[in-house]
Amino acid sequence: MAIKYALYFHIPFCTHRCAYCDFNTYAGHEALIPQYVEALCREIELVARSAPERLSAHTIFFGGGTPSLLTPAQFEIILKTIHDSYDLTSDLEISLEANPGTVSLDALRDLHDLGFNRISLGVQSANPVELRQLERIHDYFDVIDAVAWARRAGFDNLNLDLIFGLPEQTLHGWQSTVNLILGLHPEHLSLYALTLEHGTPFGRWSQHGLLPVPDPDAAADMYEWAGEVLETAGFEQYEISNWAKPGRQCRHNLQYWRNLPYLGFGAGAHGCAGGLRISNVLRIKTFLERIQSGGLHSNSTFPLSPATVNQTQISTRVEMQETMLTGLRLTREGVSALDFAARFGVQIQVVFGREIDELVALSLLEWAGPVLRLTKHGRLLGNQVFIRFVD
Repeated sequence: MAIKYALYFHIPFCTHRCAYCDFNTYAGHEALIPQYVEALCREIELVARSAPERLSAHTIFFGGGTPSLLTPAQFEIILKTIHDSYDLTSDLEISLEANPGTVSLDALRDLHDLGFNRISLGVQSANPVELRQLERIHDYFDVIDAVAWARRAGFDNLNLDLIFGLPEQTLHGWQSTVNLILGLHPEHLSLYALTLEHGTPFGRWSQHGLLPVPDPDAAADMYEWAGEVLETAGFEQYEISNWAKPGRQCRHNLQYWRNLPYLGFGAGAHGCAGGLRISNVLRIKTFLERIQSGGLHSNSTFPLSPATVNQTQISTRVEMQETMLTGLRLTREGVSALDFAARFGVQIQVVFGREIDELVALSLLEWAGPVLRLTKHGRLLGNQVFIRFVD
């Protein structure tokens, strides 16, 4: 069976970089967007030409940053290049991350006409105090407008991102946000616990006592409460941080969690294909320079491009470990012992029997027939599970 790839495009532009964010994003560089679009198209062509055969793709995801800063005309150029370079399936999923306050009804209509069929809005909170703390540039009324416009534009697959476990956030405040968000009737919700990342303003402020450290016990209560409420509302938790109405799981992210091949394009993008894990140069101007100097006649080896700065050969042992790390994030699907044996030619218990038996004894993992998955308690302690599968 032919391999189906997932294609990820990193759009690193933001009008403002939020204090908690550690993604590869840059504010104030919007003047470079036209050059960036041109470079993205060139990288798409270069990687396609280096492949041993014409590749098939079934998902496209534009993440960032703030991809919604690009115009529909710019997306049209990128999508045409993708169509010219890859075979795209008839059930193609095309997702766009967007910030409320950076979209309009007309732009969403144009994007829908171009083939976009999934929108992910970075809501984070419905509380104005929390939004100011996070340095978000929108308010909840912008969220209401963005959702309404997306529906009028024809989108029937909508994700909303939320962050919980904020400094001094209360369970009541979190409950208010979740209830308001449920009132918008999304098909998908992503709930992420705040982490104070090194090198971010939040990280520095907390180190100097200027920002309270989030309470992990309070965050656990918020997570468990949300899981119960979302289940009652008809959502299925299919991944540690993701809930969806039936049939509305993000197929692009499932590619990652199933440890299947994907290609990354743009500054700081990551890819995993051809037995290699690779990443691109981070800075926008350096990305532009490397792609421009690479030219259309580059002899890069698939899946590399002139922007690639790191590459790691993936051994069978590492691939097995990564299959466990990502697959166990899938709370229902987990890791199938049958699929593992078919993929690697060896039984999962032969490779990881000791680790599995210990985690089952600790009630962090459980067997559901041939499927190994996290228990509900294990979902709260996922990192303690995953670390057992890393040398």
